[in-house]
Amino acid sequence: MSDERVAVVTGGAGLIGRAIVESLEATGHKVVVIDQTGPFAADLADEAAVRRVAREVLETYGRCDVLVHAAAAFDRAGLADLDHALFAHAMGVNVEAALWLCQELIPRMAARGFGRIVFITSDTVFSPPPVAELLPYMMTKMALMGAARSLSRALGPDGITVNCVAPGLTPNPDHADAMPPGWETNVLARQSLQRILGPQDVAAAVAFLAGDGAEALSGQTLCPDGGMVFR
Repeated sequence: MSDERVAVVTGGAGLIGRAIVESLEATGHKVVVIDQTGPFAADLADEAAVRRVAREVLETYGRCDVLVHAAAAFDRAGLADLDHALFAHAMGVNVEAALWLCQELIPRMAARGFGRIVFITSDTVFSPPPVAELLPYMMTKMALMGAARSLSRALGPDGITVNCVAPGLTPNPDHADAMPPGWETNVLARQSLQRILGPQDVAAAVAFLAGDGAEALSGQTLCPDGGMVFR
């Protein structure tokens, strides 16, 4: 069996997800994408589907060395409009899916004494924008960060690190019309670095955390956000 490290990336078909896949492939990983379509397709809001696809990955490749949870549900609602179904969907995709994947994949990591888990969160949890409708998104991203910290303590003895990457605003060029007028000026005024962020900025941080050079980092959150949030 090949000793090539296998990396599982959820949401690998998205803007940031694609960049993460390319970056991990460039650093020698065999990358398996879990998304809504493709060979390993699953509804990440469905626990049974998440567990099934994780087992399919292990049956196919025999191992998982790196797990990157980049998939996200952007369900939007303010406090007055929030309901159980919307919040449950956001929690299911953003947090619970990561936990079910960990339950299925971590035993193989622990058996090898090596594992890298990276959760993609958001720098909005540190510096919330004045957008009330981001309530479910921000709550679930903060919960994911809490999960990473707890798992870091629990999994460290098995040689498994757990970290987060919290990107800044990374615009999608395919949906440029969705950005509000003046957004670029507003963002640059808050960043230390005067350039718009791209998906490669996030991917570089993930690739670092997935590699051997980050073996002393666990329970941490990297913010590739142009110096907007200081921690």
